Amino acid sequence: MNDLLPIATTQQVGKPIVIAGPCSAESEEQVLRTAHALAEYGIKIFRAGIWKPRTKPGGFEGVGEPGLEWLKTVKAETGMLVCTEVANKIHVEAALKAGIDMVWIGARTSANPFAVQEIADSLAGTDMPVLVKNPVNPDLELWIGAIERIYNAGIHRLAAIHRGFTAYGKHLYRNMPQWHIPIELHRRLPNLQIICDPSHIGGKRELIAPLSQQALDMGFDGLIIESHCDPDCALSDKSQQITPEVLNFILNTLVLRETTQTTESLTLLRQQIDQIDNDLIEIIAKRMRVSREIGQYKKEHRMQIVHTNRYDDIMKSRMKLAEELGMSGNFMRTIVEAIHEESVRQQIEVLNNRIK
Repeated sequence: MNDLLPIATTQQVGKPIVIAGPCSAESEEQVLRTAHALAEYGIKIFRAGIWKPRTKPGGFEGVGEPGLEWLKTVKAETGMLVCTEVANKIHVEAALKAGIDMVWIGARTSANPFAVQEIADSLAGTDMPVLVKNPVNPDLELWIGAIERIYNAGIHRLAAIHRGFTAYGKHLYRNMPQWHIPIELHRRLPNLQIICDPSHIGGKRELIAPLSQQALDMGFDGLIIESHCDPDCALSDKSQQITPEVLNFILNTLVLRETTQTTESLTLLRQQIDQIDNDLIEIIAKRMRVSREIGQYKKEHRMQIVHTNRYDDIMKSRMKLAEELGMSGNFMRTIVEAIHEESVRQQIEVLNNRIK
């Protein structure tokens, strides 16, 4: 995908792309009031949900095609580009007919290859920019697959939207960021623009600013933020929407880090990181050699591979030590789980005589 193009030419050099607007288009008055306020603050791309996939029936599911006329009015009166979500062929055809500038594919839809292919086929032969949200589950291959389906339809003005991943239970975030997944997406598809959706990741308006800063610090190309003229009265996702005034304040307080300068001191620090990583790999390899010796002992004494109590003790002690040293316990849990999984794999191979 070396021939990918930017999704819009409205972006200022050195500035992130900003897409803003209400979660849902609720009325013409609400849409126009929000759009004009955003336009006054320099926002160039307006978003609004016309069709809203809801988790359960009975919620507000959007106004449908009449809302496209409101977006056309926004474009005519403010000059902003307008975009909305599509989930099937009918949505695409209606958006194209209305002259919508760009569309995005939602998280539920991007998880369904049949739906994405239907959208791709409907877009074939057009040059409409398309943004693809990550699937609800943390599946990078599924995300890339959705992007490739749109690309294979001839759409080269493509971008990804990172909106976080669903997790069971109560958490600080509505959707877990799992930043390593979009980072790996960028490594795999370096020419693909990635837009962060802090509204859906945080689920709370007070988390939008710190999440936006974190995304920009990691080199994201832009932000898509839900903004409503009266958030507390919104018909959907009111707790994660902010007024245009608050959005403007947040954007003006964000720090854009310098990405083109590399000082000599930073180079030396990176060299230290490289050496430490090499040392870590050697230490882990040494640990695996010990694990294989343990596997041989267990084989000779007809012992089972996994001892739950031992594993629990290791996990607790390593997490506690990590926290005492200023690291996240959950971070250390992930490392210990990965090391344990590889240790078990190698011991099983010893039992099966594949490693002497």
